[in-house]
Amino acid sequence: MVSQLDAPLRDSSHSLPYSVEGLLQVFTCPHRSFFTSVMAQALRIAGQGTSVLIVQFLKGGIRQGSNNPVQLGQNLDWIRCDLPRCINTPDLEEEETIALRELWRYMQAAVAQGKYSMVVLDELSLVMNFGLISEAEVLNFLKSRPSQVDVILTGPDMPESILNIADQITELRRTHRP
Repeated sequence: MVSQLDAPLRDSSHSLPYSVEGLLQVFTCPHRSFFTSVMAQALRIAGQGTSVLIVQFLKGGIRQGSNNPVQLGQNLDWIRCDLPRCINTPDLEEEETIALRELWRYMQAAVAQGKYSMVVLDELSLVMNFGLISEAEVLNFLKSRPSQVDVILTGPDMPESILNIADQITELRRTHRP
């Protein structure tokens, strides 16, 4: 069974007389696989009628790519790298580097065109730490994005320069109870 939320389309009669500044949120922790809370937030926002893009730079395996996004409801697009595998090392084949850079360019163009109000960039800290996209490129994107766009970055070991400009930092950690 498949269900889809049908959110009313926004029109100009319901727009605010002022713009709302977009937030930069960072979700980080020392291990991977904590995407659930971010995904729940993205689904909730999309269900309320806001356009959302989720980009998973290091996940592959389904040959998805920017030309074939998965659409979860009418307001949420989810894309991965067009790769046959997941990336877990900075040592990539040339076609893998091309696919990752294409996904980065696609995301930037979609944000610049105003296509999305929220963008989730999953495991972007690892992409930067692997040297696949430079910290300077990410900072430039964050500073030049349309001011109303919310951005969520995830991943372990988020660079200090990103943390310094974040509006919200959520550090997830495991606890052990006897």
